[in-house]
Amino acid sequence: MSIFATKPIEQITQEQLGEPGGGGGLRRVLGPAQLVMLGVGAIIGTGIFVLTGQAAAANAGPAIVLSMVIAGLTSVLAALCYSEFAASVPVAGSAYTYAYATLGEFVAWVIGWDLILEYALGAATVAVGWSGILITLLGQLGLSFPAAFSAAPGTVVPVAGGDPVTAVLNLPAILVTVAVTALLVAGVSESASVNSVIVVIKVAVLLIVIAAGALFVDPANWHPFIPPNTGTFGEYGWSGVLRGAGVIFFAYIGFDAVSTSAQEARNPQRDMPRGILGSLAICTVLFVLVSGVMVGLVPYKTMLNQAAPLVLTIQVAADRAAGTSWETTMAVVRVLVTIGGLAGLSSVMVVMMLAQPRIFLSMARDGLMPAWAGRLGDTAVKELTIFVHSLGGGQ
Repeated sequence: MSIFATKPIEQITQEQLGEPGGGGGLRRVLGPAQLVMLGVGAIIGTGIFVLTGQAAAANAGPAIVLSMVIAGLTSVLAALCYSEFAASVPVAGSAYTYAYATLGEFVAWVIGWDLILEYALGAATVAVGWSGILITLLGQLGLSFPAAFSAAPGTVVPVAGGDPVTAVLNLPAILVTVAVTALLVAGVSESASVNSVIVVIKVAVLLIVIAAGALFVDPANWHPFIPPNTGTFGEYGWSGVLRGAGVIFFAYIGFDAVSTSAQEARNPQRDMPRGILGSLAICTVLFVLVSGVMVGLVPYKTMLNQAAPLVLTIQVAADRAAGTSWETTMAVVRVLVTIGGLAGLSSVMVVMMLAQPRIFLSMARDGLMPAWAGRLGDTAVKELTIFVHSLGGGQ
């Protein structure tokens, strides 16, 4: 059989779903609102908190707002494709399954492993970022965390007022990974509900940041809106706007994870397009507003090489509020930004770790991964136990 052999959509649907209308063992419990929340949860993460300011400083200046719009419109083109595929092939494999139906088994196998690496490494990276934000939040609240348990083994961690410490392990990252795993084991409905709560928190924080920051915007920071090009492609001017769009396109990545839940959508033909496109639309509006406030609060070049540009801009707003009736409010907003970052990364982890086992499921049912990866519930646990036991020679 050719490695480029394809499968008809009807065959894929029958193999993955079982009986007509079935879910292949997965419960159809997700409605359009929960799918939108999954998309927003995956999209709003480190991109808006970090990349926006850096792209404004290095590439687009105040025109980062245009870069956001361009990146959003470009993402819509991909989102439309995902929506069409997810509605036509309502199974859990996402791009892996779509490739199997159109490009063949080998290409699907490559894409499947690409997705597995994306979700695994992405979740691990986000867990490390989550740990750093948690430690920052504890510091803002006047609490300390042992430096030896705040980074990867062997990492030299600087300590304020003391000698550097060599880290033993990143305990917060481990704990949040275990917590998210336990949540996902509880069930997709429970996971989606918790994700929705987290998404509401981080969207509320972003709206507060937009409203509070807008009070202290200096319109002079928006001029010139498109800074003149320096003579180097991508450094301001229209080429900078386009390069900025390319950089912050990363901030929109995540809507594709919604398609991995197609097998659990109540009405995939109707709800998947709503979930994918709805989440993208919400995030695009939020990104445009946040980026406009950021470059209005501080001169765009100030954000160059800043690890947390959004935090910097809110600090500037807090400084301008000193001595006014807004001083206490802005101090609270500073803490809320950190909490928003924590919530943002939490929901990204939930969606990434929710998506990955569904790729396992689809690939295993196609025979491209061990059979136990395609089992559900107690059967999967038993088969995995037997597999691990066999690796130890039965000892």
